[in-house]
Amino acid sequence: MIENEFTACECNDIHEDIVKETKNKMPKEEMLYDLAELFKVFGDTTRIKIIYALFSNEMCVCDIADLLNMTHSAISHQLRVLKQARLVKFRKEGKTVFYSLDDSHINQIFDCGLNHIQETYRR
Repeated sequence: MIENEFTACECNDIHEDIVKETKNKMPKEEMLYDLAELFKVFGDTTRIKIIYALFSNEMCVCDIADLLNMTHSAISHQLRVLKQARLVKFRKEGKTVFYSLDDSHINQIFDCGLNHIQETYRR
């Protein structure tokens, strides 16, 4: 069988007990929508790079722009998206605004995703 080939079920039997159990475990529709929106935020390479940079240190827009060789405006836009998704937070020190990751869940999400990607490379 070809590895990328889709295999369809040839029966028409519904396993009602499995469907009912699964339905009871599913989060509310609103939560699934919010989860999908969160994953959309991770769908941009620049935002991924910013998050990785913030794993090491809190940084200001100037630092991140220099690191990624991008404009302040482009970095500010991406930070705004990350802030709205509650993935980054900021603190002011005089005129400088430092950004950092909002909480440890972000590390866990990235670790899990990266482990999955690394596993596919080992196959």
